[in-house]
Amino acid sequence: MAEKETKKRRFSSKKIVEILDLLAVEYPDAGCALDHRNVYELIVCVVLSAQTTDASVNRVSPELFAKYPTASELAMASQEDVMEIIRTIGMYKTKSKNIISLAKALCEKHGGKVPKDYDALVALPGVGRKTANVVLAVGFGEQRIAVDTHVFRVSHRIGLAVSGEGESAKAAGQAEVLATEMELMKILPKERWSEAHHSLIWHGRKCCTARNPKCENCVLNNICRNRQK
Repeated sequence: MAEKETKKRRFSSKKIVEILDLLAVEYPDAGCALDHRNVYELIVCVVLSAQTTDASVNRVSPELFAKYPTASELAMASQEDVMEIIRTIGMYKTKSKNIISLAKALCEKHGGKVPKDYDALVALPGVGRKTANVVLAVGFGEQRIAVDTHVFRVSHRIGLAVSGEGESAKAAGQAEVLATEMELMKILPKERWSEAHHSLIWHGRKCCTARNPKCENCVLNNICRNRQK
């Protein structure tokens, strides 16, 4: 019972700001790791990045956008050609279909432009809540928290989030991922939502990894709930 109560215990607002400040100092350049020049390229890259690394997307995106620099041109592409360009990333068959359908929807419903509206974004093919939040935050400068596998794992491991069990977003399911997003929105200062999103991702990639986290070198070593068990 004591362990369960410890898990449910929240950080104070002051401690949460301290965590964000420490991460900001540790990762001053934290930001979107997907190479893009505009919001069209951003949304395509985010769709391509599902269940694969940003680095792998960055390796294929230059050729993709050199051949299809606008939504109207991608909308006219053959799936076989797009598949050939992106075949080194995971789920390339499904993703090739999705980004062509996405481009067609952008042209048919939004004049070839990416909409600055959450409901319009999630109605697009291949675009879910996480993708929409990333586009709104990175592409349009809104304060958003997109919960990917790194944000889910690190926020639970540290003790920022207590919604659901475990540290794997994939295993948790969409309901618990959404609950985590709502929880983080409630406890984090709104003006730092996007910053926190990027800092948690970078911390998850560089230190608080899924396997063999580098706890001895962690800037949150003395704060992390996982280290205090």
